[in-house]
Amino acid sequence: MHPLCRPHVDNTVRLCYPITRLARGTDVTYASYMELKLKETPENLRDLVNSQADFIIDNQLPSGAIPWYRGGVTDPWDHVEGAIALDLAGRCTEAAVAYAWSRTMQNPDGSWYHSYQDDRALNSIKDTNFTSYFATGIWFHYLATGDRDFLSGMWPSVSNAIDFTLSLQQPAGEIPWACNDEGVVWPNAILTSDCCIWHSIRNAIKIAGVLGIDKPDWDNASVRLLEAIRKRPELFDRMGENRRRYAMNWFYPVLTGVVTGEEAREHINREWADFIIEGWGCRVAADEDVTAVAETGELIIALCLIGEHEKAGLLLDWTLRLRDSEGGFCRGIKLPQEEACPPERATWTSAALILAIAAMCRA
Repeated sequence: MHPLCRPHVDNTVRLCYPITRLARGTDVTYASYMELKLKETPENLRDLVNSQADFIIDNQLPSGAIPWYRGGVTDPWDHVEGAIALDLAGRCTEAAVAYAWSRTMQNPDGSWYHSYQDDRALNSIKDTNFTSYFATGIWFHYLATGDRDFLSGMWPSVSNAIDFTLSLQQPAGEIPWACNDEGVVWPNAILTSDCCIWHSIRNAIKIAGVLGIDKPDWDNASVRLLEAIRKRPELFDRMGENRRRYAMNWFYPVLTGVVTGEEAREHINREWADFIIEGWGCRVAADEDVTAVAETGELIIALCLIGEHEKAGLLLDWTLRLRDSEGGFCRGIKLPQEEACPPERATWTSAALILAIAAMCRA
């Protein structure tokens, strides 16, 4: 038995090992399947995971970068999400190559630029969420492989990434979205981004723990950030944008563990009707009738983490029937026209589906 295949209270472990075994052809998820009454059989789910992982690998560049699609941009966050999905699907070699690309492209200050084309930076924006998310990817790879040597080898990049991110933390605890090469800091923190940053810092602290490294400064910074997110909403989204309309602002506090337990269930239920289109999935924004496979997949994970398995299963069933004739998924559906919006497939859509199925199989 793989050392990770054991009960554990850590949600990242709970999401990590079952789908790897599912993709390899075992029946470990059969009990969950029977309990949740999913319309797809375990065999079909396994095939779906493998096909989505194949799509990600088919679009992965020789350098290891995972762009949105061949000829498209590579952004560091979705690149890592793709690598996490590969690990969950048992494609750990390809995931390791992806992380090697990240290490190669990391800036001297520990950051990554916002987007790349053929390994060339497209701008000088250094996104704090994109940068810190590298730690989450490396933690998942360790959970999938148990490879401590890999973890140790990636530690300098993880440490530099978190240090860069925290170098922008403000006195009240929030972390601005980005800065540029000249050191000009974006004068705004984004709630969704900072929730994800908090999660990544906590995963970086777990990496440090495995390696026997004490990081009290990171722990203190994460406490300050969590306090700001939970108690100081006025610190976020201050540029006049209405980010409350976006679904990610709704469920990311739950997805990242910032809000948990009964509070999280109340949080989700409060705005469920605003963001869910019956029979289709999760809206991108509350005022637009466009659903997105990726947002729906991430919401499924959030629901599984708080025990809302019935709702998660319903969303998964709605999503899986959107497959096209080639077994793929477009990024979103525009209603009432029922048109693909946009029609192109993206690696991060496939990644979100793999993560969602992994969550359901452990539900």
